[in-house]
Amino acid sequence: MSLAVVFDSAGTLLYTLRVAKDIPKDRIVEGVETTTLTCSEKGRSLILLYVNSKEFIEAKPEMLLSEYLTQKEVSFGVACSSIVTTTEEISELLYGDKKATCEDLQTCIRKVWSCCKKMPVVALNNGVIVNKNINSIEFAITSGGRPFPNAKDTIRLLHENNIASYVASGDRTDKLIKMADYLGIPHGNVFGVATPAMKAQIVSGLKEQYDKVIMVGDGINDLTAMKKADIAILTEEQYDKKPKVLEDAADYIIKDVSEVFEIAKKYNS
Repeated sequence: MSLAVVFDSAGTLLYTLRVAKDIPKDRIVEGVETTTLTCSEKGRSLILLYVNSKEFIEAKPEMLLSEYLTQKEVSFGVACSSIVTTTEEISELLYGDKKATCEDLQTCIRKVWSCCKKMPVVALNNGVIVNKNINSIEFAITSGGRPFPNAKDTIRLLHENNIASYVASGDRTDKLIKMADYLGIPHGNVFGVATPAMKAQIVSGLKEQYDKVIMVGDGINDLTAMKKADIAILTEEQYDKKPKVLEDAADYIIKDVSEVFEIAKKYNS
C-alpha cells in the first residue's frame, strides 16, 4: 500500500513564536495563534507579506506600511480568511491603508528575532490581518519557527519506510524550502502560501497518487484538508487547547510529532 503524509508547518513541524501588534488598540499580543485570531471575527483576512526582514527593519518607522509596500512593489498571499474575498478587495485594504506604520511591523520583527536569533534553523515570516469591517490593517504580525526536536527523525523514519512526506502550509514557499532542506523533504513536495481550500485540493490530488493520505494539522485552517484526508491527525504539541470542531474531525490527537510515524506504520502494509 502506498502512503503519503501531508504536514502543515507552524505548530506541526515547527515550534512557532508569534507576535502581533493590535494597531487600533496600540498594544502587543504575544503567543497568538493567527489563524484562530483571523477566524474569530467575520471580515478578517490573514495576509503574508513578501518582505525581507533585514531590509524592512531599515525603513523609516513613521512611514505608512502601505506606502512602503507600494514603493517596493511588495506582493502578498492570502493565508486564510473568515470571509469570501478577492485579491482586488485585499489589495485595496492593504495598499490603501492609512493607519499602520512600518514601526508597527518592525516592533514585531524585533521581538521575535530577540527570541529566535540563537536558533540553528529559523523560518521568519511577516504579515498582517486586514479587516473589511474597519477597512484597514488591524494587526501587524511576525512569526519565527524552529523544527520540533523529533521532526527531523520523524521525516527520516517515514522515508526509510517508503512513506512520502509533503508540506502544505500558509507560510511563504522560500521559507518552507529552508525548513524542508533541514528536515529532508524534497522541494517538489513543498506547497507554500496554501489557503485552506488549496490544502484540501493538495490532499485530494495526492489521494489519486497514493492508496491513503494522512493530513497532520494543528489549526482551523487545516480543518478542510483533515476532512478530505483518509486519516486526520491533530497535533497539540505547541497548543493543547483546540476548537472542538478540530477534535471532532481528528482520527488521532497527538502531543509529539514522532507519534505520526507510529500511526503511519499501522497503514503501511
